[in-house]
Amino acid sequence: MGHGKLKKFAENETFRCLLQPDANAVLAKEPGSRELKLNAHPIKGRWGADMFGNNNPIVLELGCGKGDYTIALALRNPGINYIGVDIKGARLWKGAKYATEHALPNVAFLRTRIEFIEAFFGPGEVSQIWLTFSDPQLRGSENARLSSPLFLERYRKFLAPGGIVHLKTDSRYLYEYTQAVCRANNLPILAYGTDIYHQGVLPGPDRASETPDQVGGDGWAAVTQVQTFYEKMFLEMGLPITYMAFQIGHEGPYAFPGEAFDHEYWLEAEGPRRSFSHQPSKRD
Repeated sequence: MGHGKLKKFAENETFRCLLQPDANAVLAKEPGSRELKLNAHPIKGRWGADMFGNNNPIVLELGCGKGDYTIALALRNPGINYIGVDIKGARLWKGAKYATEHALPNVAFLRTRIEFIEAFFGPGEVSQIWLTFSDPQLRGSENARLSSPLFLERYRKFLAPGGIVHLKTDSRYLYEYTQAVCRANNLPILAYGTDIYHQGVLPGPDRASETPDQVGGDGWAAVTQVQTFYEKMFLEMGLPITYMAFQIGHEGPYAFPGEAFDHEYWLEAEGPRRSFSHQPSKRD
């Protein structure tokens, strides 16, 4: 490990806005069993009181990288609390340092695996979730996609009724997969776009009249006016950026799209650019 990373890790310990729980704080073995279970972290249900000191709505960005998108949204909407979540401490250092140096009261970061997310948030504690340029897991497990039924079940445990999930991605594969998940479960799609910088964000068939006011406090404008570091790179390469917003209110277990999603077709349509845009080394 390089000296630069060690220095960042040491400085991370000084940032009040950055929560870095040990895995043992949320994972435990069942007595007499090898099975691991998630334990609730003490912050669960108490982010407003213990981290922000208010009851403002909470918005998550899952897989936030260096936190640039989380911070940009927070600067636009001071009445909303934003939490960026990522597993890489060296990435989170940049966002946490900026938030600390600029005394941003509505920004926090959580270092954890997203698979553990339900250990940190209580029922109804989160109003919105952003999935920004997540790994589409083209050849990995379907359950590893952050918009899979498995993850939607996790989000349902802490997302407020009527809460919104935003997917912003350069991966047409992940976009189409998520659309298929929504169709399989009759989830309301509020807005969408397959090339938002040329075609704009279009209203979905289930868009409610109040929806624009729910999105980050400033309508759908944030979708194109706030960009991640990698989003800017993809735009310079001429790659289209897709977006969709949907709600996950649903009774019973979530269904997988199965054959309704043409994996082979969209895998071929994805093209070789995936090897660039989702190499782990590019995001450190």
